[in-house]
Amino acid sequence: MAARFCGVLALFTVFLSGLNASRPAVNQELSNLFNELWRLDVNRMTPVTDYTIFVQGRAGFVNQGSNVVQDHASQPLFSNVNENKLKNITTVSRFMKLLDNYERSIGMSERVTTEELTEINLFLDAVLETDVMKRAHKYLVSKGQSSSNLALFKSQLHLIWFKLYHRQRNTGLDSSGFEHVFVGETKSGTEIIGFHNWIQFYLQEKSTHLDYKGYKARERDIPDQDDHVLNLQFSWHGTVKPVGSAFIGTSPEFEMALFTIVFLMNTERSTTVLVNIDQCQMELVVIRHGRSLGTAYPKLLSSNNRHVRQYSH
Repeated sequence: MAARFCGVLALFTVFLSGLNASRPAVNQELSNLFNELWRLDVNRMTPVTDYTIFVQGRAGFVNQGSNVVQDHASQPLFSNVNENKLKNITTVSRFMKLLDNYERSIGMSERVTTEELTEINLFLDAVLETDVMKRAHKYLVSKGQSSSNLALFKSQLHLIWFKLYHRQRNTGLDSSGFEHVFVGETKSGTEIIGFHNWIQFYLQEKSTHLDYKGYKARERDIPDQDDHVLNLQFSWHGTVKPVGSAFIGTSPEFEMALFTIVFLMNTERSTTVLVNIDQCQMELVVIRHGRSLGTAYPKLLSSNNRHVRQYSH
């Protein structure tokens, strides 16, 4: 089966009934750019060949903050992942070394050791060497949003993704964009916030800290094993995330490039950009935390070119 970018219609769709009347225009310029980045993402893992997912049952409704949940997936989401390939992709191997550098709970101050700072620098160096981030950098320079100087661009990425800040008031520096989006955090021991990365999902599932509960989608949409965006319900260290969204199989640099571009091309605290990537229409949501990233995630609206057919009549 040919891999396609996605095949699930996202939840978060209370507003979809009025989509025709209220939806913003597709950002064609960013759609073209992100499709180019998609094609450049040579470090993307291939479904079935490099990993296999088992989506199982549709998850039920769970109130935010409730840890009472019915399990609609008796098996893990990832039934197989080629770890040798993961470890041999420089950006991914260096990405994985960052995942254990953070306190899970917000409100607990983060302390960056010299070793951890070196790991961050090595990761950013690897990301900057990829064609994906080189193209993103070129675009941002053309828009006057980044310096052509690579060292300055690296510092800009560090500020956006790795600068520590206060997520919870009256505490030390307890969070960063990278930690929130790629690692995940917990709040008050009852809520998972962030956690939008498939590699972290797989590793936490493998270590039995995470239990996949089922997929989230509208009735007519059933995810497939070659989908590259999923909406998931899961528990992590006993805390439940009622619904979370993540790219599946994509490289860290692809996700960082997309969200960095949306972040820098807008100044509002909360930005939503409508784009078409491959066979999908989705919103990319970015929320700022000053000059750094607060959160970022994809919100899938339609898949399998349904949006193309819908508006071609």
